[in-house]
Amino acid sequence: MKTLAILGAGELGVQIAHYALTDNHYTRVVFFDDSSNQNDVNSIPIIGKSHDLEKAFKEKRFDELIIGIGYKHLTAKKVLFEKFKTIIPFGKIIHSSAWVDSTAIIEDGCVIYPRCTLDAKTIVKANTILNIGCTIGHDSIISSHCFLSPRVAVAGFVSVNELCNIGINATIIDNICIKSKTQIGAGAVVIKSIDKGSLHVGNPAKEIR
Repeated sequence: MKTLAILGAGELGVQIAHYALTDNHYTRVVFFDDSSNQNDVNSIPIIGKSHDLEKAFKEKRFDELIIGIGYKHLTAKKVLFEKFKTIIPFGKIIHSSAWVDSTAIIEDGCVIYPRCTLDAKTIVKANTILNIGCTIGHDSIISSHCFLSPRVAVAGFVSVNELCNIGINATIIDNICIKSKTQIGAGAVVIKSIDKGSLHVGNPAKEIR
């Protein structure tokens, strides 16, 4: 019987809550949200703001935390994770329909959505989200605080550094390194390493700003 706290009661937080409950990872979910004045969302209570988290955890109002803040606020998501990681245990959700090789490593705070595939010796570091149907090839690393949109395909021996946002249906070929704070547009095909944190779009992907 575990209760999950989700920081962020927007659309992403609601999705995470749905998987947490319907896929039987947690028996109860509560929200904390800094901008909402509602009492609940989808019948899930909002019981405080981020500054209330530590007190609520000490009062045993929840057991684990996941940050449900979207891809437009990855730096804020990192700051919050770093703030709370030593005082509140972070949970993780790996949907039951995902295929995860036994040698793969998924760190705390991550959410792996339905039908994702993680091949041998992949690593997904803390506080990262893989949306529906992502494929991560063997020996690849997705670093902390990243957001991969639906159906992102990452080949083998790829390194995606922290705070990256990869758009829907993007493809990254093998032996590529993606610098931190890079944004890759929807449908982009990355065929060479990116050494500057900027926006890349197209096939092949090119920097546009």
